[in-house]
Amino acid sequence: MEKRSTGTQPAPGPSSTRVITVVFLALLIDLLGFTLILPLFPTILDHYSKSDDNLYQKLQNAVDWFASSVGVPQERKYNSVLFGGLIGSLFSLLQFICSPLTGAVSDYMGRRKALLITAVGLIASYALWAISRSFGVFLLSRVVGGLSKGNVSLCTAIIADLPSLHSRSKGMAMIGVAFSLGFTVGPMVGAYFAMNAATGELFYVRPAILALLLSVADLIFIFLLLPETLRKENRVSSVIEGIQGASDLVSPMALFNFSAVTRRKDSPSTEKLQNLRVLGLVYFLYLFLFSGLEYTISFLTHQRFQFTSMQQGKMFFFIGITMALIQGGYARRIKPGNEIKAVKRVLKACVCEWTA
Repeated sequence: MEKRSTGTQPAPGPSSTRVITVVFLALLIDLLGFTLILPLFPTILDHYSKSDDNLYQKLQNAVDWFASSVGVPQERKYNSVLFGGLIGSLFSLLQFICSPLTGAVSDYMGRRKALLITAVGLIASYALWAISRSFGVFLLSRVVGGLSKGNVSLCTAIIADLPSLHSRSKGMAMIGVAFSLGFTVGPMVGAYFAMNAATGELFYVRPAILALLLSVADLIFIFLLLPETLRKENRVSSVIEGIQGASDLVSPMALFNFSAVTRRKDSPSTEKLQNLRVLGLVYFLYLFLFSGLEYTISFLTHQRFQFTSMQQGKMFFFIGITMALIQGGYARRIKPGNEIKAVKRVLKACVCEWTA
């Protein structure tokens, strides 16, 4: 007999398919706008370094002092990479802090409203970038963007709200596809618009305007098509209650101990929890190294090989295609139970890659 849905769960079927489709397209639009700037970062910092911007010079002096303190060679190319890395770290730090808080707000008011709020924040971020003529305004745009980037975790939460395991698995896979496509196409498009700037026009204005238009389109798309997935009876009674739960996702100690998992009613066994902690630590160390490489590679190729923005875009395009082939080809064919072996093979390959 077919199991009827209860009043506490949304009905499976077409509604789940619709949610997955809308989340995939909304996240893809967002990532296209987000990745437009990636191949432009080194050139943007070069632009402000030559413009005698007061704030930029003060921050550059602070970076130079820090570099000297930790023994980094006093060469412009190294300090430029360090400066860019600090800006990227600031963005990621703000995202790390605000994503759990955004999730807590969504636990109270619903996913859809919270996602719309983050979309408005991203619109403000790209608008500031488009009008920025000083480094201060550009930096402010990155701060606002980092504070608003909880939309990625919200998309994951929306998929987690779906009633069936099959729907959730499919939705998570589609989120991975959205990332691959976004990081494949976005940098190329951003580089193309920057290279075709009109005479006398700042090279980053067109990519910034395109990112702004994409974020506005994303807001409208979410408002018109995304249904609410968190039913009222499943929401927390207050924002404070949600924020208290979010503290386990901000505290590093609680994160590594998987405290948020242990407080659930269906907490895993001691053995499974230990396995989770080991896997979590391995994943953290991998991302710690990979994110540094991923962010600084554009500065490396710019300084060492004099890559233009278009060449940077082509590089990210190649990386995105490789990601899509690995995720869609190799990863999908890993048999259940062989995941650990596959991870070991990949980590060995990473050692060879980074050594080269």
